[in-house]
Amino acid sequence: SEDEIEEWQPESKAPKRQQKAQPSEKKPVVKRQAKPKEPKESKPKAPRKPVERKPRAPRAPKAPKPLKAPKPPKEPKPPKVPRATKGGKKQQALAGGGWSEGPSSSHQPYGGKKEEPEEDFAFDEPSLKRQKTSSAPQGRPTRLPTSGRAFGEDLNMNWDLIQLLSERTGVDQWVCLNISQLFKEENTIPFIVRYRKEMINHMDADAVRDVQLVLEEIYALAKKTQTISQTLKKEGVLTAELEQALRNCRTADELDHVYAPYKKGSKLSKACRARQLGLESAAQALLQSPYTLDLRAWVKPGSEGLSTLEEVSTGVVQILADIIAKDGETLTHIRSLCVPHSICSPSPIIVSPKDIDKFHLYCDFTCNVQHIQHHQTLAINRGENLKILTVKVNIPDRVKSDFCRWCLNVRWRPKGYPREELMKILRDAVEDSYKRLLLPLLSRSYRAKLTGSAEKESIAMFVRNLRQRLLVCPVRGRVIMGVDPGFRHGCKLAVLSPTSQILFTDVVYLHGSGGNREADKLRHLMIRYSCNTVVIGNGTACRETEAFFADLISRRFFQPLDVSYCITSEAGASIYSVSPAAVKEMPDLDPNLRSAVSIGRRVQDPLAELVKIDPKHIGIGTYQHDVSQSSLKAALDGVVQECVSFVGVDINICSETLMRHVAGLNTGRAKSIAEWRETNGPFMNRDQLRLVKGLGPKSYQQCAGFIRINPLDHLNNHRSPCSSQRMSSDAAGGNSAQAAQEKPAAKGKGKTKASAAVPTLPNPLDQTCIHPESYAVARSFLSLVGGSVDQMGRPELRQCVEASVKCQGLEALAETLNTTPDTLQLIIDGLTQPPGFDIRQDFEKADFKRGIVSMSDLREGVVLTGRVENATLFGAFVDIGVGRNGLIHKKYITPDKLPADQRRRSLALGPGEKVEVRVLNVDHQRGRIGLDLIRVLR
Repeated sequence: SEDEIEEWQPESKAPKRQQKAQPSEKKPVVKRQAKPKEPKESKPKAPRKPVERKPRAPRAPKAPKPLKAPKPPKEPKPPKVPRATKGGKKQQALAGGGWSEGPSSSHQPYGGKKEEPEEDFAFDEPSLKRQKTSSAPQGRPTRLPTSGRAFGEDLNMNWDLIQLLSERTGVDQWVCLNISQLFKEENTIPFIVRYRKEMINHMDADAVRDVQLVLEEIYALAKKTQTISQTLKKEGVLTAELEQALRNCRTADELDHVYAPYKKGSKLSKACRARQLGLESAAQALLQSPYTLDLRAWVKPGSEGLSTLEEVSTGVVQILADIIAKDGETLTHIRSLCVPHSICSPSPIIVSPKDIDKFHLYCDFTCNVQHIQHHQTLAINRGENLKILTVKVNIPDRVKSDFCRWCLNVRWRPKGYPREELMKILRDAVEDSYKRLLLPLLSRSYRAKLTGSAEKESIAMFVRNLRQRLLVCPVRGRVIMGVDPGFRHGCKLAVLSPTSQILFTDVVYLHGSGGNREADKLRHLMIRYSCNTVVIGNGTACRETEAFFADLISRRFFQPLDVSYCITSEAGASIYSVSPAAVKEMPDLDPNLRSAVSIGRRVQDPLAELVKIDPKHIGIGTYQHDVSQSSLKAALDGVVQECVSFVGVDINICSETLMRHVAGLNTGRAKSIAEWRETNGPFMNRDQLRLVKGLGPKSYQQCAGFIRINPLDHLNNHRSPCSSQRMSSDAAGGNSAQAAQEKPAAKGKGKTKASAAVPTLPNPLDQTCIHPESYAVARSFLSLVGGSVDQMGRPELRQCVEASVKCQGLEALAETLNTTPDTLQLIIDGLTQPPGFDIRQDFEKADFKRGIVSMSDLREGVVLTGRVENATLFGAFVDIGVGRNGLIHKKYITPDKLPADQRRRSLALGPGEKVEVRVLNVDHQRGRIGLDLIRVLR
């Protein structure tokens, strides 16, 4: 029906259409208004009706829709639109029929929004609506019949939770409602992004995480409001009006404004001491009835603070200053005065000669707070924390004059005609309030906003860098020699098999007098293990070790092998080598040799190796020690979980450390899975995960789609599951076996009960990204296209699927199979992807080379290719192969030099991306190289 289609349209449009469709309905509404004629006939009933309306007034902000309830003749129709259709919408989703057709004709607002973000490119600040992608459907919610109003009732606030969340995030209300409900049901972000796409309008993980953070802030605001209400109630100052004012607050600043007059200040504040002397009534009299105030009556000789008329006047000034500073309207006005004016953060002053070179840019620094860069804010904060800089926020004097004029003539103008001496007291109070209370408050407020914005952007940059570093394409099928370079203690070597097994370790001294002898040893090792790839850490002696190998390669010393090498970051390798995880994994190796193993594995499988290291030690990001550590840890843990889950893990060979980062799992569950694997052998199918202790139905639902079962692992039962640290590709290949029934296991947690219902035969679908909840749909789809599970990943099945989709269309097939197009597309991807498919194969790979270039060879204007090593808030550092990274300043990263899909990111470059650059300047003394971006290479 049209009512159902229009359910998720903006609420403002619904009444307009009702008015147009039923213009005659307005007349009955007027007739209802005639009902007040009845109380006019009976005057004693007139005061009762307003009494009935008063308790309904506070409910009005909670549920604006119930305003229609007092209309008895047409009460059934309005509730049916929001309630009955929501239930109907759930049935429509379960039926799966034509859910994409309805939105295309009725969900017009999304069609208009798609074109807006195309030209809002800005490098200085991140995009507000990153969740809008080119493939975002014009969708409607597919379930969750509960209204946003009902969803936030437990908060006990006077605003709608979903509406507020939508306003602060820029996400549509139906998407916010779905996301809120999904998080309430304890779903993880990777699960939501992959298996609930239609419910979140194809938002990416970062956008969903942003909504989650704002949702947590709103819940924290509601909790703080309840705490303040309880505190004021205990103090006996909570009135009905004050309680409603607290519940109306939508931000933390608004809540602080309302609570400020009732907040207990410091015990020895000037205003508090004056109030203790009983001068508050005098201050109130000055404002309310100044013609009756005589301050001489308050003078009490011999009493401290009241002995003279001057002391009494000072006390009144202090009380008035405190009242003015805590007034919400006054705070709002002075903030509005500050907005159009130039408010600067100038002149951080050097107070200590220590580390002066690091902060020489800020010795005489002045900048408008609206134009200051995020990295400048964090650098100034660091200098201030080190007591090297002092920072001051200057507010123009005209703000003070305008503010004082407004206070004296508008807001705090006394009633009546006060005497001149009383007006002087009021002027002194306004000036004292501005200088002593409001000015520091504004300064702290601006500094807090700048710091919060800078921290948020720094964390976002860290997250983007970490994701690109983790998703670097692995180098498979090669025997690799990892080299941890060094001078005095030698270069540590580790030869690794294609599956990351340690074949040989040793220490060689390449930079001494016995270099030729060590070269022969290297040649013997590489020929013995057929190793033609060398990975060198970028630490001490890296350039010398690189030159040593480059010289041997140029002389064809390793013939018949064609040897190449690459440089990789060894950040965090030393910390990992002495960690408990490394000791457990390699108990018999020296810590120095463990570093060489870690360096080699970082190229073989970056994700599997880097998850063992704290992300803050990987060497990416900027000012990571100057931001909120709790926020940074939560964001980094989330992106690690996202990367590990989307790539997938082979449950039978992955490490326990890697397993704990899968969505739905944690340290305890990963340990239980490893113990079950050691006791019972490899997992035969995903259903056997239900037998693991501590893995309940919810955890199984979240992790099952990201876990792979490779049939070949069953043949390698003699291998220890923990011995290999190799990361599973997104679907490990192998011959398929007969599919077992994929009926859900019994809900009982006991092993005895669950084992009776869990099949033990391998299931070929367990190699794919298809979730077990969609196995029945996958089998139906195979039957529909004339394929079988034995053909998964083969060209013939791909041809059948492509022909069916082209002939019938994805939406029609989804309707036939009683599912959504997004789920069907995921099933098609899982069935047609070749064995061993890895989503990282489309990402950047390590660069292997056979020669080197020195910094002395660089000249201005030379064009080179390089790879981004790290992205910061002020530019990107690029490895151009000369031992020093060059810097592309952010002013040279312009939209016309970037691919279209990268133009909406705040810096648009991240680690691992290959770029073509031009050398702008070379500073040999300071070891700095300035670069200009020409283009991004694909």
